Amino acid sequence: MNANEKAVAAVLTRYQDALNQSDTNAVMKLYAPTGVFMPQNSPSSIGADEVRRAYDAVFKTIKLTVKFDVAEVVEMAPNWVFARTNSVGTVKAHATGAGGPEANQELFLFQRIDGAWKIARYCFSTTNPARA
Repeated sequence: MNANEKAVAAVLTRYQDALNQSDTNAVMKLYAPTGVFMPQNSPSSIGADEVRRAYDAVFKTIKLTVKFDVAEVVEMAPNWVFARTNSVGTVKAHATGAGGPEANQELFLFQRIDGAWKIARYCFSTTNPARA
């Protein structure tokens, strides 16, 4: 990995930690102001205000304990890098206390803004087997 790809990998580690801490403020520090969050089975959240509301709702609903495995980080242009990851762990619903396995594949698009790598786009889908 080159220096930019390593810097993006470090941002992914901070993102993982923010998810595990249910810390919307920490997540928002990693997003571009015009970032887009595209969760599975939900409409896209576009821009900082919508992204913040989406993460607040996620963290109010569930507790994640996940570990990211970086499959690839590729610099596409001087200010653009994409990353493909897989994550595994557990999820627990706050309302019921029920929990279970959590596993996803993720695609991130990073943009360098004022020298810092920020999440410009993020989408994921589950890799857990479909429930019967």
